[in-house]
Amino acid sequence: MGNLRPVLIMGLVLLGYMIWVEWQRDYGPERAPATSAQQQAPTTLSPPSDSPDLPDLGQAPAADLPAAQADPLAPSAASDVSDADLVRVTTDVLELRIDPVGATVVSAVLRDYPVHLDQPDIKVELLERRPGRLFVAQSGLLSRAEAPNHTTRFDTVRDQYELEAGADTLDVPFRWTSDSGVIVTKTFTLHRGRYDVDLSHVVQNGGASDWSGSYYSQLQRNVPATDDSAGFTNPERYSFFGIGFYNPEDKFEKIAFDDAADDPFRKTTAQGWLAMIQHYFFAAWIPAPEAQMTYTTQSIAGDAGPRYIARAVSAVQTVAPGEALAFDGTLFVGPKLQEVIPDVAPGLEYTVNYGIFTVFSKPLYWLLSKIHAFVGNWGWAIVLLTVLIKAAFFKLTEAQYRSTARMRKLQPRIEQLKERYGDDRQRMSQAMMEMYKKEKVNPLGGCLPILVQIPIFIALYWVLLESVELRQAPFILWIDNLSVRDPYFILPALNAIFMFATQRLTPMVGMDPLQQKIMTMMPVVFSIMFAFFPAGLVLYWATNAGLSLAQQYYITRKIAAAD
Repeated sequence: MGNLRPVLIMGLVLLGYMIWVEWQRDYGPERAPATSAQQQAPTTLSPPSDSPDLPDLGQAPAADLPAAQADPLAPSAASDVSDADLVRVTTDVLELRIDPVGATVVSAVLRDYPVHLDQPDIKVELLERRPGRLFVAQSGLLSRAEAPNHTTRFDTVRDQYELEAGADTLDVPFRWTSDSGVIVTKTFTLHRGRYDVDLSHVVQNGGASDWSGSYYSQLQRNVPATDDSAGFTNPERYSFFGIGFYNPEDKFEKIAFDDAADDPFRKTTAQGWLAMIQHYFFAAWIPAPEAQMTYTTQSIAGDAGPRYIARAVSAVQTVAPGEALAFDGTLFVGPKLQEVIPDVAPGLEYTVNYGIFTVFSKPLYWLLSKIHAFVGNWGWAIVLLTVLIKAAFFKLTEAQYRSTARMRKLQPRIEQLKERYGDDRQRMSQAMMEMYKKEKVNPLGGCLPILVQIPIFIALYWVLLESVELRQAPFILWIDNLSVRDPYFILPALNAIFMFATQRLTPMVGMDPLQQKIMTMMPVVFSIMFAFFPAGLVLYWATNAGLSLAQQYYITRKIAAAD
C-alpha cells in the first residue's frame, strides 16, 4: 500500500475525532439542559432572602450577621425601568447601559466586533437584558443595617457619559443615602482601549454607630436557545459555554450550567475571580487581589427557564462613625484577547479554551501570532507557519518519500510475485516482506509523518475556532474570513488536486482493484470533509499538501536520476 496507507489512517483518525466531538455534544455533559434544570431546581437552591438572587450574608467568610432583607416586590432578574431611564456610557471600545436600579450593567456592546461582516454596524452585545435573553453584571452591599444591593435604586448625576477626546479614563458615579446618614458612592471607571472596568463601593459612615457589611458581585444569565442545525460548521457547539472560577491553588475550574444547578459550587479564597464564558467572549468579576472572597453558584427556577448565578461575597467589614471604606473590584466584559487578558488578572488566559489539545495549541498560537506581527495578515501567517512546520519535519518526510520512491521501483517485482502466488495471500505477503527486508524498504515508513501532523492539525483547528484574534480575519481575494468555510470551496478543491497529483507519484503496492478505487476516492472524501472546516485550517492543509507534492516530486526525480 506504500504511502497511501497513512492517508487512510489519517482519514480514519480524523473521522473518529469528529465522531467523538459530536458524541460529546449529543451525549456528553449537556451545555444547558433548561427543562431538566427547571425540574431539578428545588427551593433550597435559593438563598434565605426575600429576593431569590440576593446572596445571604452567611455566604461571606467569617460572617456573623443575619441575612439582608430586600423588598420582595423589587425587580431582580429584570427591572421595570425603561430603556430611556438607563445610563448610557460610551468609550472607544465599549457601550454600556447601566440600570439605576442596583447600578446593574444590563448591556455591553463591543464596538470593534460586528456580529457579521456583511452587517458591520450591528455589534456583538455580550451583556443584554431583553425578552428571552438575560446576561447582566450585578453588585452591591449586604448589612444588618440598610445597604444598597442590586435591587436598590441609586441616584444619578447624568443619564449619558462619553469618553472625551484626549482623556484616558471616564468616571460614572451612582449615589445612595440611608436615613441613618450612611452614604454609598458606587463608581464605574472605564479606560481608553480597555475592556476592564474598575468598580468601587465607597461607604461613608455619617451615622452614630458602626456600620458592618459585606460586598458582593455576581453574573446572572439564562441560556438562550441556540441553532444547532449547522452541525460541524457551528463552532459554538464545541466551545465551552458555562462558568469559570480561578484561584492560585486549584487554578482554573470549568462548571457547566447544569452542574451549577445539580451540585452548587462553593470555595473561599483570595486572589481569585469568576467568569461566564462563551465562544470568543466572556464577562468576569475580579475582586481586589487581597480580598478574601467566597465563590458560589446558584440556579433559580423561573417561568422562562432557569437562571444561573456565579457570585463572589467578601468578608464582613466594619466602618466606624465618621470613617470611610472602599470595596474595590473589576468587571471585565470583552473578547478573549490573548495578549491582553493575562495583564488584567492572573489566570485570565484560561478562558481561552483549547480543550485537551492546549499543550499543542498554545505554542502554535504563540508562533502564529509572532509571524502575524511580522507579515500583518493571518492567512499569510498560516502559510508561513506551514512552511516552518514542513521544514521542521523535512528529514522525516524525506525518509518517507525515499521509501515511497523505492516502493515504486519495486512495483514490477511485486506484480511478478502476484502472478507467481496467485490467490495465496499468505505466501505472497511472506515473499513481499522478505523483499522489503532485502531492499531495506519499510512499507509503514510513511505513517509517522502523517501521525505527527494529526495533533498539529487538530490543535490548529482549535486555534482557529477559539482565538478571537482570527475571528473574521481576511486573507486574500475571495477569503474574507478565515474562521468560517471557504465560500467558493476553492481551497478544498485545490487540496484535492494536490492529493490526486501525489497519488500519481505513489505506488499502490499490494492493493486489489477495490482498494485502489477506495484510495482513489480519498481526495474527494477529504475535500468534502474540508469543505465545512474553517478556511484557515484548509489553507494550512492545502499548503502542506502542495509542499509535500513538490518535495515528493523532487526526491522521486532525484532517486530516478541516480539510478
